[in-house]
Amino acid sequence: MLAGALALAPCVASAQGFAAMVTPPRFELEGKPGQTQRQVIEVMNADQRPATYRMRTADWTLEPDATVHMSEALLADSCRPWVAIERREITVPSGGRYRYRFEVTPPAGAKGECRFAIVLTGGAETVNAGQNVNIPINGQIGIIVYVTLEGAAPQLEVVGSAVVEREGRKMPVIRVRNTGDAHGRLAGFLEGTDPGGKRLEFQPSGLPILPGETRDIPIDLASEGDNRPAIPFPITIRGTLEWSGKSTPFEARFAP
Repeated sequence: MLAGALALAPCVASAQGFAAMVTPPRFELEGKPGQTQRQVIEVMNADQRPATYRMRTADWTLEPDATVHMSEALLADSCRPWVAIERREITVPSGGRYRYRFEVTPPAGAKGECRFAIVLTGGAETVNAGQNVNIPINGQIGIIVYVTLEGAAPQLEVVGSAVVEREGRKMPVIRVRNTGDAHGRLAGFLEGTDPGGKRLEFQPSGLPILPGETRDIPIDLASEGDNRPAIPFPITIRGTLEWSGKSTPFEARFAP
């Protein structure tokens, strides 16, 4: 199993011998059984030398802490047999770009949602682990692909709430269950009132909630940048949660 970060923004990875960027970092496609989806990933090399990258598909799972684990072995119900990639290895000149093509063809009768990753690796470097032991390290970028087939959709329901500590800050989370057959992401602006009556704006994390899973989704202060202040507790948060053209009213009181 290989660990990586879920791609939510343009993917950049830089290390000795590995200075790659790919765009887009994620594909969210709609498809039909028997219909081929053709897409392009743009791979850029910011190194001062030409770079050779290896390309492959992988299955992936999303852990409760939002860590993505990628697997070269086919997982149960994997849709990777539906995927064709342009080639297994590409070379990109210094400062250059490469338009890398892939295709997805769901078979007749396919339902639900196809999820996989295209993984770029390269730029092997050697790290000294001590005692004259050198370990080869490769840079890696995973591009997440979703293909939602006709008729598939998420069905999200808030089933609980709590206050948790993440990265040294206490924050509200809501527990969201997805009983649909496609992934969903919460959106919408929420409003909170702190103990002194001050109104604050919140928004839910855009983490995906995959079909059949229940996931804790953080709610954080909106538009506060990277250095967000502490959230005052107890606090009541209310508003409307939205996903995939649907919405539901929300209100909960959070206290540590």
